Amino acid sequence: MTTGTEPTARPVFQTLWCATDLGTHRPCASTYEWYDPDTLPPLDPARFDGGFGWLGGTGPAVPELAERLSGVATELAGTGVVLPADFTAFHSGANSHRALDRVSATSCWTDVSSPIPSPMEPGAFLVRFLRDQQDCVLWYLYLRPTGEAFVVATPLDLEDAPAWEEPDVPVDWFGVIAQCASSFEEFAYRFWVENRLWCALHGYGDESMDDELAGYLAHYERN
Repeated sequence: MTTGTEPTARPVFQTLWCATDLGTHRPCASTYEWYDPDTLPPLDPARFDGGFGWLGGTGPAVPELAERLSGVATELAGTGVVLPADFTAFHSGANSHRALDRVSATSCWTDVSSPIPSPMEPGAFLVRFLRDQQDCVLWYLYLRPTGEAFVVATPLDLEDAPAWEEPDVPVDWFGVIAQCASSFEEFAYRFWVENRLWCALHGYGDESMDDELAGYLAHYERN
């Protein structure tokens, strides 16, 4: 068994975006599909500065939400892993903390978990933050002691996964866990745009096609 202090090769995740259809522009065989990131509209990384300006900001912190996030940070204390500021601001903000729930076309809901030791590598942790209503897909913030923080998607509830240890027979966790965004804000933006776009294309609710949605959709119309 590895102690967690010994050098260990850093695993490389497959990279896929898990989402539903965008009408005839991007078909989906079931509720969700796993899409090659090279087929997605490119995003401008300069937009993701932690302020969530595209959402109108996060709004003031809600005390009970801020306390919950502080509790998660406390649980991580001493591990060498910290919550990124964009994640904390979003999930404690009055304007932002239910923004993904409000737009979700598949009734996903916010559910911030306690830190979960990674079954993929020692010293890393996951924090679940969003789940499909039937747990078809769950999304986690993946945290490394190096400071890396990215989003992964999987059909697995990783709270039931064993803590990492050197297995006699390798477990192919990476066949069912995929990196889907390089930061939390990048994930939140694409999820927010695509779900609003789904509603506009399907005439669901009051969502209408605005310049942001039309610009995103134009990528599929050109390709």
